[in-house]
Parts: sequence; C-alpha cells; structure tokens
Amino acid sequence: MPLIFKIKTPFQNQTPKTTLIHTFTSYSSQNPNHNSIRPFNHNESEIKHPLVNEVCRLINSKSNWTPTLEHELRQLIRSLNPSQLCTVLQSQPDARTALRLFHWADRLWRYEHHPVVYTTMLEILSKTSLHQGVKRVIRLMSRRRITLCPEAYACLMVSYGRSGDWRKSLNVLSVMERVNVQPNLFVYNVAVYVLVKACKLDMAVKMLSRMALVDVLPDIVTYNCLIKGYCDAGRIQDAIKLTEEMRAEGCYPDKVSYHILMGYYCKDNRVKEVRILMDKMLNESELIPDRVTYNMLIHMLSKYGYGFEAIDFVKEAEERGFSVDKVEYSAVIHCFCQKGDIDKAKELVNEMCDKGCMPDVVTYTDVINGLCSVGKVDEAKTLLEQMRERGCKPNTVSYTALLNGLCVNGRSLEAREMLNTSEEDWWVPNSITYSVLLHGFRREKKLTEAREIVSEMIGKGFSPTPAEINLLIQCLCQEGRPNDAKKLMEECLNNGCDVNAVNFTTVMHGFCQKEDIDTAFSVLDDMYLNNIKPDAVTYTAIINTLGKKGEIEKAIEMVDKMIHKSLIPTPVTYRVVINRFCQHNKVTELLSLLEKMLSRQPCKTVYNQVIEKLCSLGNVNEAYKLLGKVLRTASRTDANSCHMVIESYLRKGDPLSAYKVANRMFSRNLVPELKLCEKVSKLLVAHGLSREADQLMLRFVERGIISPKNSKQMQRSYTHILRLQPC
Repeated sequence: MPLIFKIKTPFQNQTPKTTLIHTFTSYSSQNPNHNSIRPFNHNESEIKHPLVNEVCRLINSKSNWTPTLEHELRQLIRSLNPSQLCTVLQSQPDARTALRLFHWADRLWRYEHHPVVYTTMLEILSKTSLHQGVKRVIRLMSRRRITLCPEAYACLMVSYGRSGDWRKSLNVLSVMERVNVQPNLFVYNVAVYVLVKACKLDMAVKMLSRMALVDVLPDIVTYNCLIKGYCDAGRIQDAIKLTEEMRAEGCYPDKVSYHILMGYYCKDNRVKEVRILMDKMLNESELIPDRVTYNMLIHMLSKYGYGFEAIDFVKEAEERGFSVDKVEYSAVIHCFCQKGDIDKAKELVNEMCDKGCMPDVVTYTDVINGLCSVGKVDEAKTLLEQMRERGCKPNTVSYTALLNGLCVNGRSLEAREMLNTSEEDWWVPNSITYSVLLHGFRREKKLTEAREIVSEMIGKGFSPTPAEINLLIQCLCQEGRPNDAKKLMEECLNNGCDVNAVNFTTVMHGFCQKEDIDTAFSVLDDMYLNNIKPDAVTYTAIINTLGKKGEIEKAIEMVDKMIHKSLIPTPVTYRVVINRFCQHNKVTELLSLLEKMLSRQPCKTVYNQVIEKLCSLGNVNEAYKLLGKVLRTASRTDANSCHMVIESYLRKGDPLSAYKVANRMFSRNLVPELKLCEKVSKLLVAHGLSREADQLMLRFVERGIISPKNSKQMQRSYTHILRLQPC
C-alpha cells in the first residue's frame, strides 16, 4: 500500500470539490538505499495507543517548552515507532508545536527520524503558511541524504501560495531544476492551483504550454482547477471554451467539471443553461446525472434564493428514483424562510411528513424562526407543539427562536413565563436565551425585569457581554437612574463579568447629565481602582459637564490631564471644548488650550469651528481676530467661515467691517459669494460709503465674474471708479 501524501486546497471547502491528492510513490524499487522513502502503513489504532496519548498529554499540559518537558519526553520519543510519532505530530492542534517537536527529536543522541516522519511533517506544514518550516525540513532531508521527490517541493509551493506569495511559489520550479528534480504532473497542478488562487488565470493557462514542453500532459484535475478559476472570475465563456479544448486533447470533462459550471449558472438562476449541461453530461460525456448532481443543484439554487427552481429539481430527482433526504428539503425550506414565504415553507414541511421524510429539529427551528420574523408568533408556538407530537424534541435553539419572536413582538413577559418552565419542558437555556429576554425587556422599557435577567444570568454562570451591559446602562441613565446603572455595573464587575471603559463612561455620562459631577469623578476613580484605563470619550464627558457648569479652570485641568496621559483628543472633544468655552466668552483661555490639544492631534477645521461658534453667539469681533488663522490655507471651509463673519456683521448693521472681511478674502485668493457681497454693497451705499461699495464690486469685475455692461448701475460704478483712479 503506497504512502498517501495529501495536499488539501481551498477548493475542497467548496461545492463541487476539486481535490489535489497524489500518491507519494515508493522509490524503493528504483533506489534500494535505506534512506529513500518507502511505503509505510498507518494504523488508525495508533491514535489510541498509550504512548501516543501520554506524549500528546505532556505536550498539551505544558504551556512552555521547558527542560522538564524535554526530560519527560526523551524516553517516550525513543519508544515510539515511526507510525506512532507521525500520529503524535498530526494530533497537534498547532503546526508550530509539531515542527518544534520534530526538530527537537531530530537532535536527540542516537536517534534518527524514519523517512516517513519527514513526509508527514511536510504534509502538516503544507496545510499552513509556514513556508520557512517547509524549507528547513527539505534542507534537513537533503543533509540526511533522503531522496527528495517532487511532492516534497509541492508542499513548499502550496505553503507559499497560502501565504499569498505566488511568485516565490513558482520560483520553486527553478529550484527543482537546479537540484535535478524533475517536476511531475502533481507539481504542475499545484502551480496551476496557486496561480488560480492568486487570480492569475492567464498565467495559469500559460502553464499548460510549459507542461507541453516537458511532455507532461494535463489531467482532469488541471482542467477543473482552471474551470473553477474562470467561474470564480465570472468568465463563464472561457470556462466553456476550455471544456471544448479538453475534448480535443483527449481529456474529457468529468462530473466535477460539470458541477462547477452548473454551480456558476445557479448563481444567476440560469436553469436553462443547467439543463443544457445535464444533456451534455449524458450525451457527450456519457455521465448520468446522479444523486450528487441533484443535491448540488438543490443546495446551490437554495443558497442563492431560487427556491421554486430548487423544488423543480427535487421533483425531478424523485421522479428519476433518487431519494431526496431531509438535508436537501431543509435547504429549500431555509430559502423560503429567508425570503419570508413562510406558507410555502410550512407546505414543504407537511410534504416531507407525507413522504415519510420526517423533518429534524433544524428544519422545524428554521420555520419557527421564519414565522416569528413575520410576526406569526402564535403559529410558531403551535408548530413547536407539533414537533413534540411528531416525536421531534425541540432543543434550546428552538425555544430561543420562539422566545426571540415573543420579545420582538412586545411579549417579553410571556417569554419570561416560558423560560421559567424550561425545567418542566426539559430544555436548558443558554447565554443567548437570556440575552434575548434581556433585549426584549430593555426595548419595552421594563428595566427592573431586565436587571433581574442579568442577575439570573450571572447566577447561572453566564456573563453578559460589555455591549449588552452598556445598552441596559444607557436605558437606565436615559430614565434618570444613573445610581441603578452604577449598581448594575458594580454587580457585573464583582461577579467577574467583562466590564470595559465604555461601560464606565456611560455611567459617568449619566451622572453628568444630572450635573452630579462629584459622583462622576467617583466613577472615574473606580476605573483606576479596577485597572481600567479611561479613554478620550471618558474625559470628554466630564469636560463637557464642567464647561456646562462654567467651571472652566477644572475643565482646563481635565484637558491637561488627558493630554498628559497621552490620550488623543477626538473631534467631539474639540467641539465640546469650543462650545463650552465660547459660551462663557473664555476665548483667550480657549486659544491657549487649543494649542496644547493641536500638539497632540492636528485638526484642520478647529479655528473654523471657533469662528462659527463665536458668530452664532454674536461675538463677531472675536471671530474677526481669528480670521488670520483660517486664511492660511484658503480652502472652501475657510471661505464658509468668512461668509459667516460677513453675515454676522451685516446682522449687526456694520457693512464696513463686512467689507474688510471680503477684502481679506480677495487678498488670499478666495472669492466671496457674489450675492452676499451685493448685500454688503447695498448696505455700504445706504451708509454713505459708495466708494467702498464700488471698489468691492470692481473686485468681481477684475476677476471676470461679472461684466460692467450687465447693468446700468454696474456701468456707472465702473466709470466712477475709473475717474477716481490716478492717471
């Protein structure tokens, strides 16, 4: 029996499956050297061998590789035969651990790995991206004078491919030429697979030409790999063309080839093309569509939401004598449940029962969940009872789906009663069950019941997530109950639940909303005591409350503390600081504080925000002083800030100051809005400042935005300005 060397590819996880499996052929007939790779029979009973179990136990029980572990393993490793050692290596959940054990054992005095151990190690590493480990094993085989066959290098190619480095994977072919190892069909198939996986389809096709130069004929695995690549890339015509070329080369498509093409057509609901392919299978390739073919079509069509088309294939399969089991029916039923066609799903369940194919708990649960999603909770309860009557015992997932439906439809108290009778009905709630009720009570604002659910969860050994805790804390704070929110958080914290900075911040924000700043600071101290570091959002909440109460000095102190702790101010932090300081007319202190904040986190629009806030508060003169800071960049945002200042001056009846702002904009190559400047011009004329009004409009004439011939007024203004200018 030859030693099987398997290299699994991602195609194995798809339907239809394409497997690159090749046999590590025995070289013993060609090379009688003892160190050549020989056939070795693996015995499945080795997994239960006491020595194997003891070695695995020792490795798994130690978190680190220590001298004590090495001492305990030394005699055990020597007692293992090659097959048992291979079993130990394959049993390791982490390939790195297996590789370390492999190299450590290789260095033992008077110990030598059997060649089969090397091939096993290569097989393990080929399933990972640890290409450096593969290279080390290959070099070690070379030093030990163990004959290296092409499949060993194929492992290195696959490992490079898994790490995303297709170029190095192809370079292995050149390495093989330098060491006089001729690539075989298996190696070329791996090269094609790596290129397809890297979306290099054209290069993968060219690999066929390279194979022809060395007289290596592609097989069905080669072509199926290319067909799968074309279909994944949406190049279905190229895939069809390749199947025709296969026939010309004497390699006829197999069922996998047709299944790949059918799977692509199922995505687009092109059932007509699927029928054509089925005819080709039968007439051209003499392949009869079997149960696997129909199962694939049913699953693919159901997966992409084409339930009625899937039903047609179910009926056709049954007419041809193929039994359709509960798995296929469940796929179709799930499709209709996802689309909300619950009546059709129920009809299929009844049809299954009539045919003697009893639905399992998964199918029933899917329908129950579908009924609840469309608000038919009572029908879902009835179906749950039917499950029991038909001998299908509902499980925790079934009850949780029904409880979720009750909670979503505002019947959380009824769901609570059902939970209380769980022991009588012989089912055990899990953490998701309690979370469903928690969210249901929270949505209905029944916060006392929600808190009871949290306490019951903790008592049952389930921990609510930080997100669930936070949602309940938010609701309590919104109801004006921050003290209850704090007690809830402390209960979760004392019982080992995962409480994070967001939960503390939400509680602090609740106290800040009630302007209870002392308790908020107390919560901040509790954060440090529990070794939870506050973030910028935490400090922003306190800064906002201090600013709201007018305690500017304390707010500055908190900003300094935040910066000192290397916390980056957020855009919300900037907004809060600007709003509160401007409200209390602390512009000087604000500018000084902003300089410190900007040193930690630049914000391009910070001064624009200050100007706009000052204008909204009517403090336009202070806003005017800051124009120099925003006109440095001359962006569209800066222009909007200048427009706000102009409008503020116009509201105050000060057109001259607005005129100055417009001139500053022109000097920075920013063109103000024409309509806004026309308002400024009219107000200037009304205040007896006709010269300034004419000069402002002349700026637009000089830039070609308006023409002096557009109106008589503009023509008079233009003529008047020309007269005033010196010759």
